[in-house]
Amino acid sequence: MHKALYFEKRNEKIRCLLCPHHCLLADGETGTCGVRKAVDEVLYTMNYGLLAAVNLDPIEKKPLYHYYPGKPILSIGTFGCNLTCSFCQNWSLARGEADNRAERVKPEDVLDMLEREGGPGKNIGIAYTYNEPSIWYEFVLDTAKLLNRHGYKNILVTNGYINQKPLQELLPFIDAMNIDVKAFGDNFYKDYCGGLKAPVIKTVETAVKGCHVEITSLIIPTLNDNPGELEAMAAWLAELNPDIPLHLSRYFPQYRLNLPPTPHAVMEEAKKIASKHLRYVYLGNIELPGSANTICPYCGNLLIERSRYAVKIKGLDGTACNNCNNDISIVLS
Repeated sequence: MHKALYFEKRNEKIRCLLCPHHCLLADGETGTCGVRKAVDEVLYTMNYGLLAAVNLDPIEKKPLYHYYPGKPILSIGTFGCNLTCSFCQNWSLARGEADNRAERVKPEDVLDMLEREGGPGKNIGIAYTYNEPSIWYEFVLDTAKLLNRHGYKNILVTNGYINQKPLQELLPFIDAMNIDVKAFGDNFYKDYCGGLKAPVIKTVETAVKGCHVEITSLIIPTLNDNPGELEAMAAWLAELNPDIPLHLSRYFPQYRLNLPPTPHAVMEEAKKIASKHLRYVYLGNIELPGSANTICPYCGNLLIERSRYAVKIKGLDGTACNNCNNDISIVLS
């Protein structure tokens, strides 16, 4: 076990201050995330350096479409999550426990993995993903600082359920984030995720000031596909920056939720609604021609063509459209 950051003593208990749950733990108890435990009036993280999944992925899989398109990134994850989504796509890690598949590593070991993959010229860095990286906080912070010094990028694929103080400490070492905004209704977060919407909204608003941000929202029929809520979410994002890419992902039955998959028509209507406010809206988990392409919002020129994870940059001159010469909000180098 590794001593955790962000906790306080409350009489004979420990209160975790990492995420909005603020779990109050008696000795021997573990928080909602499953990986932070009170022992002898100290909070420990039990997953420090515990590596449960490692893959070299295309960055589009995160998904990030406007950040080094076509580049590979080493993805790593562990166990645990501080939300309890009934539709979780990675529940075996989010709700799982350490087993013989996992290994303990140090931040230096992660750096060595990247060096063996060819260094910054071949893959851009690390994506902390698969489970919720914010509850891997101490290891992510230590690793991100190290990789930052060696010229690598650090990317969080996160549910955004983290308190502001730890987020502010981590953010200077994070280059990009994909934040999962699961719905724009408070009841959905409470009933289907075991959390609150407001802290996620605050995370997005803080993150867009510090790094590249893209948003994902899984569209679940009858639960979070209300047109009014979808439009409210898109309008809120546009107030922050209309160039924020929004990834609308198609739901399939998973974990404890067994609704039918989201109809194509619902996905297309969701994109139409969001596109009233945002310049870049994509559909994921769906086979619709062109749904993952990047189109110039000013002239309609095809900028980037995507087929699954195959990427062809076609209409860009640097970061400008090669047809109308307007600048496109995209990071290429």
